[in-house]
Amino acid sequence: MIKRIAEKKLKQLTRSFPVVTITGPRQSGKTTLVRSTFPDKNYVNLENPNIRELATVDPIGFLNQFPKGAIIDEIQRVPQLFSYIQTIIDEKNINGFFILTGSNQFEFMHNLGQSLAGRTGILKLLPFSYQELYKDRIIPLNNILFTGFYPRIYDKKIPETDFYSSYVNTYIERDVRLISNVYDLAQFQRFISVCAARTGSILNKESLSNEVGISAKTVEEWLSILEASFLIYRLQPYYKNFNKRIIKSPKLYFLDTGLVSFILGIQDFKQLQNHPMRGELFETFIIMEFLKRLYNTGRRSNLYYYRDNNGNEIDVIIDTGFGPVPIEIKVSETINNSQFTSLQRFRKIGHAYHKAGLILGKTINSELMNTKVTGYNNVTGLFEQLTNDDNF
Repeated sequence: MIKRIAEKKLKQLTRSFPVVTITGPRQSGKTTLVRSTFPDKNYVNLENPNIRELATVDPIGFLNQFPKGAIIDEIQRVPQLFSYIQTIIDEKNINGFFILTGSNQFEFMHNLGQSLAGRTGILKLLPFSYQELYKDRIIPLNNILFTGFYPRIYDKKIPETDFYSSYVNTYIERDVRLISNVYDLAQFQRFISVCAARTGSILNKESLSNEVGISAKTVEEWLSILEASFLIYRLQPYYKNFNKRIIKSPKLYFLDTGLVSFILGIQDFKQLQNHPMRGELFETFIIMEFLKRLYNTGRRSNLYYYRDNNGNEIDVIIDTGFGPVPIEIKVSETINNSQFTSLQRFRKIGHAYHKAGLILGKTINSELMNTKVTGYNNVTGLFEQLTNDDNF
């Protein structure tokens, strides 16, 4: 079994809070993580209809089965349990008593805020990171982008297309109905496809509305559904101390390149070499590696992008306590001066920076023009280098 980086943070949270909640996309490994970390703790899954009915009809009797606490999987299926859990933990006052998991972050977080505010530690778990899967091994970039990082592909040796086909169908046919009243599932599936073709691009709701044939209000509702179920992530713009010429729409990213590849109809990793979206898929992969690093260590996202009306752009900015850290992401395997142009312009238009990064679609570890240059296999190392205040 592959050891998850988030295990360390999970253990720490259980020593500090009576309840720990883990949220993330379906099949990201939440259940495996908590059960392997706490093998002696009672476990119950509310996806089971019989168990869910008992928890719904008799929540007190259900929870009283676990005098030493429990892991409760997919707790958003019975939201009334939150209030009863609050009563129990206030009486017991034991840290790590309940560990809760859920796949719908908006509904989940709403219920947590209502009943368990201040009583729960929160951890977001995304699929595997490159570091967790491969460590020091070098895996061809196209294979990485095509396969993605969902654990079952690796644990169960499931062919990529089989896994993603089942994942999308299950999501469309079941999860979407649980989250919202989407009546035209075929149109919603088209919406997902159109969004997938825009991963790594600035979000244009009007364009989405026109292409799918839905209202602007529906576009926002459906984007919220995708976000709630961890299919997409909106990278917000960085516009501190800048003028009104800054683009203020977020960029849209899917959370997994394997899922995007499937939705786009890519059937083999070889097709990626000359695919027109290879650059956007590479950027998606890198942004998600940064996000996983933050979430696995219990931190919130401090990632942004920059773009102004003159076309000046930085792919990602890490907003640290000691200033912005701009990073450019290029799928190219060749270094040239033009790759540093945006970084130099960013300095001139308002912000000096101590360190910057350039990530390429090759294996490399160097420093040029006051910029750390690294390959896709060392994204986590670059992140730690550039955000460690000892380096500033």
